[in-house]
Amino acid sequence: MDTDRGVGVLSGRALAAWLLGTSLVRVIVRLLFTKQAPGLEEFHENYGEDGLLAVTEEERQTMTRYSGCIACGRCDVGESERMAESEGQYPGLMQLVLASTRSMPDYDAAAKGFSYIPEEVLRAKVRLCPARIPFAELAAFVQAKAPKRPPGLPAIEAATERQAEVKNAV
Repeated sequence: MDTDRGVGVLSGRALAAWLLGTSLVRVIVRLLFTKQAPGLEEFHENYGEDGLLAVTEEERQTMTRYSGCIACGRCDVGESERMAESEGQYPGLMQLVLASTRSMPDYDAAAKGFSYIPEEVLRAKVRLCPARIPFAELAAFVQAKAPKRPPGLPAIEAATERQAEVKNAV
């Protein structure tokens, strides 16, 4: 196997410098003479089928406020009737905050769960929460980001459609 790479007798630091230099030149030439996909477009291509949407810096900062739940369960007090009426679609507010809202592909399930809770109840629950999770804001965010899909359409197809909508809007 020939590993000479055309550098002859270079070794040690000289060889390392030669390899780094030629690699740098190749990268610069490739960047100058090839078309690169824009970052957002590449993001949609890579993650669209997974149900992940691009978020703005402002949305990213907002999302950190939703992740402070300490799983105390206070927000679930008085929710048993709504949980029973939902027939499994609403597992309780704490469960929505801890699981469904931390994974964008699960936002469609979380949006269904939040639909069982009136906004005034979500606003009142903030006073019970030691972490002061803004439940109404969280519900609105999740519902806005949840993939919109007709009944019976698999999640992956709905996510792809949503990505196409977002792409066209950009």
